Amino acid sequence: MLGQEKPKYMSWQVLGLLTFVTVIGFENILYPFQNQGLSVIFSWIILLITYIVPYALISAQIGTTFTKDGGGLATWVRHTTNDTLGYVVSWMYWSSTLPYLIDVANAIIVALSWLILGDNTLHRYMSPMWFGIFTFIVILIFIALENIFSRSMEIMSLIGGAAMFVMGMLFVVMAFAGVAKGYHPASDIFNLASFKPHFSMHYFSTTGLLIFATSGAELGATYIQQVKNPKKEFPKSMWMLAIMTGFLIIFGSLALGVYFDANHLPDDLKMNGAFYAFQYMGQQWGMGKLFLYLFAATQLVFMLAQLAVLIDAASRVLSADTASKYMPNWLLKKNRQGRPIHSYALTAGICLFLLLLAGTLPDINTIFNWLLNLNGIVSPYKTAWVFVAFLALRMQDDKFQSGYVFIKNKPTALFVGAWCFLFTFVCATMGFMPQEAKWGTPAFTHQLTLNVVSVIVLFGLGFILPAIARHTNKKEIPESN
Repeated sequence: MLGQEKPKYMSWQVLGLLTFVTVIGFENILYPFQNQGLSVIFSWIILLITYIVPYALISAQIGTTFTKDGGGLATWVRHTTNDTLGYVVSWMYWSSTLPYLIDVANAIIVALSWLILGDNTLHRYMSPMWFGIFTFIVILIFIALENIFSRSMEIMSLIGGAAMFVMGMLFVVMAFAGVAKGYHPASDIFNLASFKPHFSMHYFSTTGLLIFATSGAELGATYIQQVKNPKKEFPKSMWMLAIMTGFLIIFGSLALGVYFDANHLPDDLKMNGAFYAFQYMGQQWGMGKLFLYLFAATQLVFMLAQLAVLIDAASRVLSADTASKYMPNWLLKKNRQGRPIHSYALTAGICLFLLLLAGTLPDINTIFNWLLNLNGIVSPYKTAWVFVAFLALRMQDDKFQSGYVFIKNKPTALFVGAWCFLFTFVCATMGFMPQEAKWGTPAFTHQLTLNVVSVIVLFGLGFILPAIARHTNKKEIPESN
C-alpha cells in the first residue's frame, strides 16, 4: 500500500551486541579472577564448552519457539509448564535483580569516588553506614526520576555498554601489546602450571559467580520480534554472544594476569580492581591516569543507565504476564503515567532491607563483596529455570514447533539440558558458603546467616503474596459491584 511505512528491523548483529553488553562487562571477569586467580582461565574454558555455548543455543531454541510472545523467561516457563510456575519464575526473576540493582548503585558511588579522588581512598571519607545511606539515596532518586529518564537511559545503556565493550577490548589489546614490547607480566602467564585449578570447597563455592557473570542470554528474547527473521537470525545472535563472551572472559582474564600477581591479589579487587587495571595500563604506557579516568567515566555512565533500566524492568515484571493473578491489586496499582508506583515502593523497601543487613558488616569492601557474592546465589537459581523450560519443551516436541533445534537427538538434548540445570542448581547452592571469610570464624557464620536470611526473604515473599492476594482481592470484589 502506498504511503505505508516499512517496518524497521534490528539486525542480528545489533541484537547480539545488545545482548552481550547486557550480559557481561569488564568488571564481570574481575570477580572470578579474585576468587580463583589464573586457574579461572581453566574454569572459563571448560565452562565455555560445556555450559556457556549450550546455554546460548538452548535460549536460541526456546526463543525461536515463542517468537510471537516477545520471549521472556517467565513466558517460556508458563508456555511449557503452567501459569503457577510462570508466576514463580516471574517473581524469582524480579527478586534476583534486586541485589544486582544495589550492586549497580554501589558501583555508581565507587566510580564517582575515583573520578573525584583519583584513587581508592573512599573508605577514608565515607563510613559503611553512609555508604549504605548514599546507595539507598541513589536508588530513591532514580525511582523518583524514572518517569523522566526511562527511555533516554535505555539508549544510554546501549551506548555505555558498547563503550564498556570497547574499553574491555582496549585493555586486552594494550596488555598483550605491552608484553610484546617487553613488559614483564605480574603473573607467570607462560607457565601452564599457573592455570592448574586447586579443587576445594572454596573453588566450587565461587563458581556461581562465573554463572552470574555470563548469565542473561535469555534477555535477547525480549527483542526477538524486532528482527526480520527470528527463526534464522536469533540463533546467529546467540552464537555471536557466545563467541564474544568466550573471547572476553578468556583473554580478559589473561590480560589481568599481566597487571596483577594472581598469587597476591588486593583484598579490594572486586570493588576497585577495574580501576587499578586501567591505572596500571596508563602507567605502563606513560599516559598517567588517562585510561583510569576514561574507564571511570564510562563505568559511571553505564551504571547510571543500568540502574534506571533495572528499576523500571524489575518493577514492571510484577504486573506482567500472569503475575497479576497472584498479586494483591494494591501492589499493581499504577499512576497516571501507567507506572506501578507501589511496585516501586516494594523495590525500595526490599533494597533497604538488604542494605540494613549489609550494614552489619565491618567495612565498605566487605559490604561490596557480600552483596556481589549474593548475586552468585540468586542469579544462578533464576537461570536454572531456563533449563527447566528447555527440558519441558523437549519432552513435548510434538506440541511445539521450534525454528531452531539445539541437538536434534532427543535423549542427548535432554541429557545436556539436565546437566546444565544440575550444574547451575549445585553452583547456586554452593554459593551460600562465604567466599572471603575463613571456615569456622565469626565472620563466616555472620555472612552465611546473611546469605540464608536474604534468599529466604527474596524468594519466600513470592510465595506469601498469592495468599495475601486471595484474601484481599476477594474483599474488593463486592465493593466494585
